[in-house]
Amino acid sequence: QIGQMRETRIIGDSAAIRRVVELIEQVGPSEANVLILGESGTGKELAALLLHDRSLRAKGPLIKVNCAALPESLLESELFGYIRGAFTGAAQDKPGRFQLASGGTLFLDEIGELPLTLQAKILRALQERIVEPLGGVAPVNVDVRFIAATNRDLPAMIAAGTFREDLYYRLNVLEIRIPPLRERPEDIPLLVDFLLAKLGRKNSKPIRSVSREFLDALGRHEWRGNVRELENVLERSLILCRGDILDLRDLPEHLQHKERPLLEPSLHVLNSPLELAERQALEETLRKCHGHRERTAQALGISRRTLQYRLKKHGLTTR
Repeated sequence: QIGQMRETRIIGDSAAIRRVVELIEQVGPSEANVLILGESGTGKELAALLLHDRSLRAKGPLIKVNCAALPESLLESELFGYIRGAFTGAAQDKPGRFQLASGGTLFLDEIGELPLTLQAKILRALQERIVEPLGGVAPVNVDVRFIAATNRDLPAMIAAGTFREDLYYRLNVLEIRIPPLRERPEDIPLLVDFLLAKLGRKNSKPIRSVSREFLDALGRHEWRGNVRELENVLERSLILCRGDILDLRDLPEHLQHKERPLLEPSLHVLNSPLELAERQALEETLRKCHGHRERTAQALGISRRTLQYRLKKHGLTTR
């Protein structure tokens, strides 16, 4: 039944998402800087919210800055503030996000988009716990817990000279990786339950349940946009549904096909040591269980849906 699940910040019961939640519980109370990694739509902002809630600064403010949303000139004044008369239009002092987050948490989202010139100033703020407002002559002390997030490959950016290595190591005291939805397909039913309850309230259109075919189709999709894409698909389906049970026909056409070719992994990925070890484990366990899918999944400690996904990935579905 839709809407019966307890509302939580991070939805899922897969081993991958349980590890994320456990790590957040461990890391939250510390004062260490945290770098959250993950593709777009995986829930990096939710992880930052949960880290703040679990911290000793939970009663303080959580201030977010999206580094990709503002041009460099505005971003600097937003982060560090300015003094009256610092530039044309600066009619009064304005505190920056570092000052506004005092006693709480500063969350820099999409930090991989930060210009190099601002990276140096962020580094100084992290090292010395001071900022200099535009037009100011005296540094201002700041007291914040720092969390950053990105969907970019920062080591590759360091190699390309577009991200400072010293800032990376200052940020990456503790690292949390949010897995993409395709790596935790067993969480899709829980996410569908949660999101449909939320979307039903938003659109004043409650949904009672979904069909097995509907869920199966969702489980076959690649979800390049992750949970954000899933939410968009569910909202469209809910709005266009004529009853209170979502069925296959309510999905966008590209999701309705019973069989869809999985994207072929690159040769490099397939031949990585981790992928080769995973394939070997699948083959050995399948052989020991005489090809029985349910027993194979139990032996590997994963759900049958996850097993099916991994078998398809390695081309073992015909065995």
